[in-house]
Amino acid sequence: MWDISAKFFKDPWKWPYIWGMNKESIKDPHWIYPGDVIILDRASGTLRIGGAIPSGNVVKLSPQVREDRSEHDAIPSIPASAIAPFLSQPLVIEEGALKDAPTLVGAREGRVILGEHDIAFAKGLSADKGNKWQLYRPGKTFIDPDTKEVLGIEAIYLGNAEATDFAEVSTIAITRSVQEIYKGDRLVVPSGETVSTYLPRAPESNISARIISVYGGVSLGGQSTVITLNKGKRDGLESGHVLALYRKGETVKSDGANVALPDERYGLVFVFRVFDKVSYALVMQTRLPVQLLDRAQTP
Repeated sequence: MWDISAKFFKDPWKWPYIWGMNKESIKDPHWIYPGDVIILDRASGTLRIGGAIPSGNVVKLSPQVREDRSEHDAIPSIPASAIAPFLSQPLVIEEGALKDAPTLVGAREGRVILGEHDIAFAKGLSADKGNKWQLYRPGKTFIDPDTKEVLGIEAIYLGNAEATDFAEVSTIAITRSVQEIYKGDRLVVPSGETVSTYLPRAPESNISARIISVYGGVSLGGQSTVITLNKGKRDGLESGHVLALYRKGETVKSDGANVALPDERYGLVFVFRVFDKVSYALVMQTRLPVQLLDRAQTP
């Protein structure tokens, strides 16, 4: 949908508005399906799906409407595969927030390093929270580059576990591991977020954020890279917000004086997971490498 709108409009992220979606319905996903007829009405500057074809210049992009449809067949608003792993992990927590979380206390045969299919034991598991859990350990601390405020700690996702017996010391089976798991690692109930609830829109207020991390521990990113911003819910950011990327203009000499060149807009990011003080965003478009401390602001 983003790409279709990009063929006809300057700001492709505005496709929900172009398709007539109002503010109240914008968070209710508007799916398109393989086989749908997409109609561009050049007279009104709108896109729509199906229905009677108006007179005038019309571009028809698909031959017929599919009758039998399921949400599983729908095309989401952004690439689901790009952000799905980030909807439940990583996790941003307050300092010390994992201190009271259930803890992995040991394993059979005194094993020290654990992985998929291993059986382990944990304290503090509550049966009323279900038997599905995720394993984490504290990672990097996010610090605001401007105010030096501690914004949170990124908990490192280690894998998934399933509780098979609840007791003072519960038994768990590790069902997935992406890193080595050790005694002392913490268990957290998985997030229930899904990719289907995200549609692009600009923030209603002026927001200016800085890139404080490029996921994967690298200093540069590109299209489809996940980045961390130093703004969150308290600043008015919401899942689905689109922000423009800016690179600070260089300072050059002119007639012996320093002259600051204007900041350069070079891309767009899509905010898909928001915590109180930080957010994760997907780079949707960029013509420059995405760097730490670049700005992301209301377009």
